[in-house]
Amino acid sequence: PPPFTGVWMGDSKLCAIGVHCGNHITSHGLALNCCTDLTWFDHIVPCGLEGKGVTSLSHELGQHVAVSHVLEPFLDSFQEVFDCTLVSSEDPG
Repeated sequence: PPPFTGVWMGDSKLCAIGVHCGNHITSHGLALNCCTDLTWFDHIVPCGLEGKGVTSLSHELGQHVAVSHVLEPFLDSFQEVFDCTLVSSEDPG
């Protein structure tokens, strides 16, 4: 829900995305919860957002969703949306 970043299912964050700039360095990241053990989030305030929760694809769909099952379609969609080509560090050249 605005103004919060990420992908939300109601009041629970499914995917976090962020950018950090400091000391002339820009860092960015993305975390999509596929089959995450959500009990770890009981011990923290995720993303510093009081009253908001965290969820996963497995929890929302009621079945196990492995990262390996989501990775290829996710990367394909990322390339399409951002009109880019992703290169793996394992790719030669």
